[in-house]
Amino acid sequence: MDPARQPVVAAAVDIGSNSVHLLAAVVAGHRLVPLVDESELLGLGATVDLEGRLGSVRRDELVSVLVRYVNQARTLGATAVTLVGTEPLRRAADADRVVADVHRLVAETVHILSHEEEAFLMLIGVTAGRQVPAELGVIDVGGGSSEVALVAPGRPAYAGGISVGSARLTARMVEHDPPTKEEIAALRAAARAAMEEAPAGAPRLLVAVGGTASNLLRVLPEAALDGTLTRARLAQALAVLGAEPSAEAAVRHAVRPVRARILPAGAVILDTLLEHYGLDQLRVSDAGIREGVIFAVRHLPASWRERLPVLAEGWSR
Repeated sequence: MDPARQPVVAAAVDIGSNSVHLLAAVVAGHRLVPLVDESELLGLGATVDLEGRLGSVRRDELVSVLVRYVNQARTLGATAVTLVGTEPLRRAADADRVVADVHRLVAETVHILSHEEEAFLMLIGVTAGRQVPAELGVIDVGGGSSEVALVAPGRPAYAGGISVGSARLTARMVEHDPPTKEEIAALRAAARAAMEEAPAGAPRLLVAVGGTASNLLRVLPEAALDGTLTRARLAQALAVLGAEPSAEAAVRHAVRPVRARILPAGAVILDTLLEHYGLDQLRVSDAGIREGVIFAVRHLPASWRERLPVLAEGWSR
């Protein structure tokens, strides 16, 4: 039997602008079954925006979470624990201190990903490494930036980052809680201006991953039922979120208060991405970068990072 089809426990830790997230799962071939899926909302992106670095207090806080997650994964029997850093570590001047501390304490490497690597991994997570029948776009609206990856049969996968994220855009454009109509209009103008950075393509289907999309489903019960966000539903969600303070929205929709505050900007970015690609709806997936990391490392343990563009096209085994 192909070794990659043998079931093992593996884990991935994703260090993002809003949260640090652990996924430990049993993986075999194109199948993955989660064992532990949890997160800590640290808001690292906001710290880096303000100071250009994490600083000793936030570094210690982050390293403590990472060490705990690594030990938790090992206790579950994980044969590989892969840690990846995205937007906040790409920009933090002291990211190398985090890398060094984690390696010293638990002998694991923190891989600081480029925009393209991040996007390829979320694409692999959504497809589970399977080849696609038609052009597919996968998007993740993060706190500091948004990633887009596209793949089509017979063509190389390609990806890129867009320099607008829900937390960063909120910090720049929104002073009121809830945001005013004028602030929402300003969010939309900034998101549209950033779309020139989006990878060119004509996807027949868009899939959104990450906290922005999954939490927007909580705002609209009908969207939660079918896992679909249309442009009309996003407009409804914006109307709801624009009429209630974030503390009230957090309770009413069962989302974290910090997430509720930045959710209107996330909705605007998703809607603008749909507009940009000429589509009316997108599907929301629970899978994403962490699943992609686990599949990629399991399939090519020694060279997964160098081979990400090829892995993103899918494999048949």
